[in-house]
Amino acid sequence: MVIKTIDEKRIFYEYSIECKYRKEGGYRLFFSGNNAKIFNCSYERVDSEYGVDPRRRKEMKGITVVLPSLNPDEKLNRVVTGLLETGFDDIVIVNDGSDEAHMAPFAEAARHPEVTVLTHEVNKGKGRALKTAFAYVKEHRPDGCGVVTVDGDDQHRPKDIRACAEKMVETNEVIFGCRNFRQPDVPWKSRFGNISTSMVFRLLCGIRLSDTQTGLRAIPAQYLAQMCEVRGERFEYETEMILELKRARIRFREVEIETVYIEENQSTHFRPIVDSFKIYRIIFAFVFSSAASCVVDYLIFSVLVFGLEPFMTRGVKLFWATFLARAVSSMFNYTLNRKAVFHAKVPVKQSIVRYYMLCVVQTACSYGLVYLLSRICDAGSLLEVGIKIVVDLFLFLISFRIQQAWVFAGERGADGQKEKRNVSK
Repeated sequence: MVIKTIDEKRIFYEYSIECKYRKEGGYRLFFSGNNAKIFNCSYERVDSEYGVDPRRRKEMKGITVVLPSLNPDEKLNRVVTGLLETGFDDIVIVNDGSDEAHMAPFAEAARHPEVTVLTHEVNKGKGRALKTAFAYVKEHRPDGCGVVTVDGDDQHRPKDIRACAEKMVETNEVIFGCRNFRQPDVPWKSRFGNISTSMVFRLLCGIRLSDTQTGLRAIPAQYLAQMCEVRGERFEYETEMILELKRARIRFREVEIETVYIEENQSTHFRPIVDSFKIYRIIFAFVFSSAASCVVDYLIFSVLVFGLEPFMTRGVKLFWATFLARAVSSMFNYTLNRKAVFHAKVPVKQSIVRYYMLCVVQTACSYGLVYLLSRICDAGSLLEVGIKIVVDLFLFLISFRIQQAWVFAGERGADGQKEKRNVSK
């Protein structure tokens, strides 16, 4: 133990690269040197256990913290206390149908004048709880800057919540507080759910987000009405929200936060099998329409290839088989994509023109590649069909991304610019 005088205050600390917070001192120290001598030392005053310098702390005016909760324990009010200590003065808690044995934490939280408790008589799911809070804030906080959604299990540090809120105010973008799931102490349920879903998002949807299931999200006020319309009532709502940001070209970014798990994350209501299935079901809805269209296209193409073979040369036969099959399957695909997959809000005239521009290019590429590979392989009709499958699987992936990003994309973001992903770490 070393005793050093800094600015006429005697501070106790143990030697380390960054001294851990000591309650009795009220300071955090940073220094460099070795065991024999301290070369440089600086300090900052911290407030209680939340790591906030009171000289910089100010109330987060216009920011509402949204906290959905089901059957909470004492951790709920630790979260509330931390938020109040950090400068938040408007907290909306949604009791999502908790049982009688877990009502005390809500009553304790409601004693704070800064806290509003909304109640679902029965459990409706996290998604519905968030939408209830968003609708309340939209109606009762019309001049607010936005909301920050927080989990009630005390796994989001107040300083990280504040950092996300401040970044939202600074950028007017949706902010995700993202954890590092590569750390060895992360529970397997969270590691599996987040890493696998992030990979699917990146490969199939073109969305690069390292923590797709984070509950810490800062959302500007102008997007709350749109978030109330997003589909999903339970955990899948948070996935749908991300997809909606992509569809509507709403800009978002990440802020890296501390990775905290208490009691091996036993308090989570996330069910790895059931809820992961719901999440992937939403993502694969994007894929189903194109896959079904590929089947329609393939069947029509196969019938025409075999049916026209006695009457036409290879080039003419492949041209008409490809063209007619694509004409039917494209209309089927367009209708399904617009209504059931992308839920497009863009005008039909705009989207159908873009769709068929893409369709013409894709059909030409399909015909050209099938014809070229058939000539190279000197293929018969059966092999031509096989080549067609391989070529169209490749083109399918490209077409899917173009449809998502251009054909059925919504209006540009509030600032009129295309979506950019800038990660702040």
